[in-house]
Amino acid sequence: MELQHIGHEHPLVFIQHHNQIVASREEAEEAAPCSGCGKLVQGSSYGCSRCKFYLHKGCAELELAPLIDHPFHPQHPLTFFPKSPYEGQYGCNLCGVFSWGFVYHCATCNFDLHTNCALLQSSMSANFPNSVHPHPLFFIQNHNQEVEHDCSACRKSLSGPIYHCSDCSSESNFNLHKECGELPLEIDHHYDRMHPLTLLPKPPTHPENCSCTLCKIGWGGFVYSCSFCYFDLSIHDFFSPPTITDASHEHPCVLMLRKMSFICDFCGTAGDHSPYLCTVCNLLVHRKCISLPRKIRLTRHRHAISLSYTLRRNQVEDWMCRICFGEVDMRYGSYFCSASNCHYIAHVDCATDDAIWDGTIIPEDYDESSMEALDESSSLITDVVEQVSIGEQMVASEIKHAYHDHNLTLTFCGGGEIKDESQCDGCMRPISTPFYSCDQCQFFLHKLCAELPRAMQHPFHKHLLTLTDSQYFHLECTGCRRQHHGFSYQCYKNDCESYGMNFDIRCMLLSDTLKHPSHEHSLFLVHKCPTDCTSCFNRIRAEGVAYRCMKRCDFTLDLHCATLPLTAWYKYDKHTLTLTYSNDSEPSQLYCDLCENERQPDDWFYGCAECDNSLHSNCALGVLPYMKLGNKLGFYRHRHRLTVVKNMWNCPPCKVCRELCNGQALQCKEAECNFTVHWGCRFSTLLK
Repeated sequence: MELQHIGHEHPLVFIQHHNQIVASREEAEEAAPCSGCGKLVQGSSYGCSRCKFYLHKGCAELELAPLIDHPFHPQHPLTFFPKSPYEGQYGCNLCGVFSWGFVYHCATCNFDLHTNCALLQSSMSANFPNSVHPHPLFFIQNHNQEVEHDCSACRKSLSGPIYHCSDCSSESNFNLHKECGELPLEIDHHYDRMHPLTLLPKPPTHPENCSCTLCKIGWGGFVYSCSFCYFDLSIHDFFSPPTITDASHEHPCVLMLRKMSFICDFCGTAGDHSPYLCTVCNLLVHRKCISLPRKIRLTRHRHAISLSYTLRRNQVEDWMCRICFGEVDMRYGSYFCSASNCHYIAHVDCATDDAIWDGTIIPEDYDESSMEALDESSSLITDVVEQVSIGEQMVASEIKHAYHDHNLTLTFCGGGEIKDESQCDGCMRPISTPFYSCDQCQFFLHKLCAELPRAMQHPFHKHLLTLTDSQYFHLECTGCRRQHHGFSYQCYKNDCESYGMNFDIRCMLLSDTLKHPSHEHSLFLVHKCPTDCTSCFNRIRAEGVAYRCMKRCDFTLDLHCATLPLTAWYKYDKHTLTLTYSNDSEPSQLYCDLCENERQPDDWFYGCAECDNSLHSNCALGVLPYMKLGNKLGFYRHRHRLTVVKNMWNCPPCKVCRELCNGQALQCKEAECNFTVHWGCRFSTLLK
């Protein structure tokens, strides 16, 4: 079947099964997006055989006119465009979703609608009170796609029949669920028996820091309020059902409409209003805790963990939460691992935190053995060409690897670092045995890096991470913030707010606990740690992860300092330099033997006690220790591609600071071009 579509000049051919499985950066870039809605094409579709143009079957069969009049924008007609009329993406003025694809556009007002939103059937509602919103609202009966904005009343995501204000700008959008738009303006409530409660919209009608009197949660949506009693009831609590029977708890739970202090038996935290009561188990529970899933799985643990509020002291060896590392009170609920010889346990609130858990619920009858098998992802070794016997173990001596064109041969002898500038093309550290190498080109992989799994779960992130190669472009590690080439693990979950985030191999080899020689106690991985690193004194990002001591030492390491190598080489010292954490030398002795600049007493440095050499960490490792020397990078301030180079004592000085380089820099290798710039100077306004 063929279709001639308004959005494409060539006929489109029907494709019965169009499956896209994205497992790597390359596959994500090659995957076919629908030119209409921008989502990946799967299932039945239409495509152009001459160019990469695809449409979902539903998008292709929409009846689109070149020009429409629309009630959401009565000022001017809207014109159909097959792609975004701007240099970048456009944002739909109704649903808020950004796209490159089909759009109805008003050039005069820069007003845009997705095709699905433009085709919605709507009628104007005149019944909505001006006391709640000053503009007329359109009632949209058949709005089936999820809107990016939340309901202005209940703050939940929008879908189904909605009310929409076309007069409010995209920044102050106003949308309501049908049931929220039809709330009564006044109600009687048991909590304030003297006065009726009046419906009020979000700020500024009630204060910005307004919180619900019952649940004490800060609230930006509609409230029922009594100005005499200073009482506010959120819409969320207004909709609380009197009895809940379809939750994860096996018995019905009844709402107790009383102000009372209690400790939730599921999560162990306090409440001071209207709990739900299970009369069979004699449990008092927050409403949000009644629907806690029975079984979940976290990327930081290899087994599923189950909710229980009946654990006994002898069932768990260590009652320390493995997420926040605080004590778990055995009198209340927790998530624990029931696998044999596994003693993992976590607070309910820690295990279900948005930064830790991706929301996936494991069915009660799920086979744990099959779940473990999914974790044993195959490596990127595509073929074992030859094997050798070492003792009782067979080892692959020649392999094919997905990220290199030639066969790789194993070097399995000797030990220690190889003292040239050879780097592992996976982790970018100096190459050491055992490693695989290519006989035809300068390509090296540590044996450990060659055997890395295609996908890995890690406590840094709540989704499965996929192994990716960045040999020809550099990335910044989300954890340690270093620029790097080589392998990294990235998130390709389409709906993840951190889509495309990547962790280099050095960070991925860390676990949730760390014994670091700079501190006497074990350090534990914590999320959302907005404090200063004890080593470098830099502020750790609020959404970042770090290692922290839980012995009241207030010792914290960011991932940059936690992944500093313990040793380094210095060409003027016959010994290896050791990472050192304090220095009691005289102030006049605190200088770097490489750059000859002063060192601060509290800064970590690399030193040799026998030869009395000491270097800044950046001087010992270089500014770009994990960038591939010799790789070429595009640079918008120079006409040629620049090469990553090191120790250019005989090369021209930096174009900005006029200093010679004692670490990595970018240099132009074209004939008669002396362009050189230090990495730290590359964005300077002084660079012409």
